[in-house]
Amino acid sequence: MKDYADIDHGYAATIHKAQGVTVDRVHVLATPGLDRHATYVALSRHRDRVDLHYGEDDFDSRDRLVRMLARERSKDMASDHLPERSPVESRRNPFAGIRPREGPIEPALPRPRDPFAGIRMRPIPFEEPTTLDRAVERAARAVRAVKTMRAQGHEPLIYHRTALEQAAQALDKLRPDAAHDLGRVFRGQPALIEEAAQGRTRATIQAMQLETEIRIDTAQRADRFVSDWQKQVGRYLSCKRSGQIDAADRLASGLTAMAKSLERDPQLESLLRNRRIALGLKASGSASLSHDLQDYLGLSRGRGLGR
Repeated sequence: MKDYADIDHGYAATIHKAQGVTVDRVHVLATPGLDRHATYVALSRHRDRVDLHYGEDDFDSRDRLVRMLARERSKDMASDHLPERSPVESRRNPFAGIRPREGPIEPALPRPRDPFAGIRMRPIPFEEPTTLDRAVERAARAVRAVKTMRAQGHEPLIYHRTALEQAAQALDKLRPDAAHDLGRVFRGQPALIEEAAQGRTRATIQAMQLETEIRIDTAQRADRFVSDWQKQVGRYLSCKRSGQIDAADRLASGLTAMAKSLERDPQLESLLRNRRIALGLKASGSASLSHDLQDYLGLSRGRGLGR
């Protein structure tokens, strides 16, 4: 549709062709040939502004303009073009003599287009945070604060340590060993710390549930111990080969703590005896797997961990 459009009965085809077209500004020239349908099309093609013009020769008053533009003319009847009939002939028309309603007729306004028409939208249920959600979020914030301090080269303040201890105690009150499970989740998936600290705790709680199942299921704990042990040994060897003595010592201390933990878990130690080779040990050894793993680490510092 052009920026300027002469719209009258002779240009009805142009109006209909303009359906679906949108321009920034429209000028409409009203003539007696317009009806409500053509008027709606002409007055709804703009984005910013539409101006309606009319001549006094065609419309002697604004009220007449409004009535003409609002009239219903879905079809042209042959009787519309006949000359006026005599009163006798008018009696044959049951609607003869009926006067139109006085006063201006407001034109029908175009209905606003609904951008979501035809789209089925499913409401998203709002879940109220639970006590566990809040406890996990609180713990995540405390862990984030401690990690931020260490990343800046500082030791955590007493305030940070106290906040972390209180958060761990609150978790354990809600669920036994929950703080331990959360610690393993954050060590294995550090990205969850920031997510949980911002209140999005669903993924963290699901990971905690998995940690709980592994902790309860001795067979799964055995698989986890072997996997963690092998990873830590690999890191230890890598640091030792590259000359990172301090890092190697820290990893060795962690491996020693893992070996000693078996002294407090005889059920897990019993299962791991059948997996000595996977742990880097000989097929047979002493009665204490914990002692064998610690001796293994002792040999590593003097004669190589791979022996």
